Amino acid sequence: MIPLIAAEDWKRKPVSLHLEVEKVVSGIVRNVSEHGDRALFRYAREFDGVQLSTVRVPTSRLEAAWIESKPSWRRVFRAAADNIRRYHLRQQRESWYVEDGDNVRLGQRILPVDRAGLYVPGGTAVYPSSVLMTAIPAQVAGVESIHLASPPGPTGLPHPEIMAAAYMLDVKNVYAVGGAQAIAAFAFGTASIPRVDKIVGPGNAYVTAAKKLVFGHVDIDSLAGPSELVVLADKTGRADWIAHDLIAQAEHDPEASAILVTPEVAVAEAVCKALQGFSVDLPRADIACVALREHGAAIVTDSMDEAISMVNRIAPEHLELMVADPWGTLERVRNAGAVFMGHWSPEVVGDYYAGPNHVLPTSGTARFASALGVDDFVKRQSVISYSQQRLERTACDIALMARSEGLEGHARSAESRIRADD
Repeated sequence: MIPLIAAEDWKRKPVSLHLEVEKVVSGIVRNVSEHGDRALFRYAREFDGVQLSTVRVPTSRLEAAWIESKPSWRRVFRAAADNIRRYHLRQQRESWYVEDGDNVRLGQRILPVDRAGLYVPGGTAVYPSSVLMTAIPAQVAGVESIHLASPPGPTGLPHPEIMAAAYMLDVKNVYAVGGAQAIAAFAFGTASIPRVDKIVGPGNAYVTAAKKLVFGHVDIDSLAGPSELVVLADKTGRADWIAHDLIAQAEHDPEASAILVTPEVAVAEAVCKALQGFSVDLPRADIACVALREHGAAIVTDSMDEAISMVNRIAPEHLELMVADPWGTLERVRNAGAVFMGHWSPEVVGDYYAGPNHVLPTSGTARFASALGVDDFVKRQSVISYSQQRLERTACDIALMARSEGLEGHARSAESRIRADD
């Protein structure tokens, strides 16, 4: 089901926004920016097949979705939310100031953005876990105005579990809007949806293209591509567990990437064999099979050193270390969004329950990017309090630097404060 290849034969399949997608999205973004809610109603009819007179979801419907959810669902999602909040609380930063002599004080203020827009997909699969992963770090950061958009279903409302999760977290500003139109509404504002400062959350190619187009008018978390998993295994890796984990990743999307990297030919062959029968009874078997065939691989290396180098080259969104010494191996892993340690840490625990965020860098961007977190919802504001004594001592230096750049006005701004006739 997945090709077994040598390390030197692996090449990342290019992931790019198709020009036709960008063209469609450009029209949607422009229409929403110009026509606001009217455009949102039009796209609800065109894309979602529902007639809306408002996009805002009443709080009473959020509460009803919570009440109507199963007690077991509520218990599990509460527990997961507690884990996620506890983890993200450790990411909080504090403002700081330092005395630098001469009555000079320097510092940095940490301030939350005023408004955050959360996008939660609701197409071929429903992701109430993404409500937790986007809303909780925003709340921990101190964002006062949190807004959530998710596509309307046949009832004209987002999926009940998404509404229930929003109610559980006291996210009251929820909108039945999906796709590129939701991103445009967050970026430019409409009569019903305020303009936000930051948009976060996963989405399809249309959502990603819209984020690309509105960046600069508003901040975004990333231009996310299809989800990825790499399993690094030595001879201790169990083929059946590895196969299950690869299939779990592949069922996300036909474009999802599920890759095994190992120096053990026997492990690679056993995983390939196990995959043959594991996906037969999956509800999303067709999706998983396409993803494994088109974007999966069992990469066999000459050594564990080469395998680790391969992992760093791929820079995956998720990395499982199915090895005898995961902590020792971790020290050599430079590029991965999230790392799952050992045989008892499958990637699915990070998707839902453990606490770290599941919104992660994709398409090799783990070389320079990080998981969504509290830092994504705050600004760092520099604070400079100079004294007369310090400025008099440094104004000439400042003026020299300014003149070296051809900026005489800058130089005179500093020098004007130390002239003898002042």
